[in-house]
Amino acid sequence: MNGVLIDSCVLLDLFTNDPHWADWSESTLERYSQTNTLYINSIVYTEISIGFEKIEEVEEAISTLGIKVLEISREALFLTGKAFIRYRRNKGTKNSPLPDFFIGAHSAVTQLDLITRDLSKYKTYFPQVNLIHPEMN
Repeated sequence: MNGVLIDSCVLLDLFTNDPHWADWSESTLERYSQTNTLYINSIVYTEISIGFEKIEEVEEAISTLGIKVLEISREALFLTGKAFIRYRRNKGTKNSPLPDFFIGAHSAVTQLDLITRDLSKYKTYFPQVNLIHPEMN
């Protein structure tokens, strides 16, 4: 599969016109869209949908960016649970898997690079994932 998975924060930068991150997010998506298919999963879809009134608006926004939605496989869901157990053993305080665990596991299982600004959980719990992030530039 030739593509990249996009974290919610990157799309929210665009949709909210974040003064600090919108330019980086836009240029990064533009650069990677030239040679890759851009993907999100249902978790990212859920997170970005909060800022829209209607589903049609979300669909139009992701379609305009050329983004496709990938379903999360059982293998990725299983890996999410395993990473979350490690998080809890490391004194993590949340009681249910965080969205980052679903996104990281999905990226790991599909072997898609992940465009994100939130590095800590991904680096710790999904070290096999290639992260595309601002510190690279």
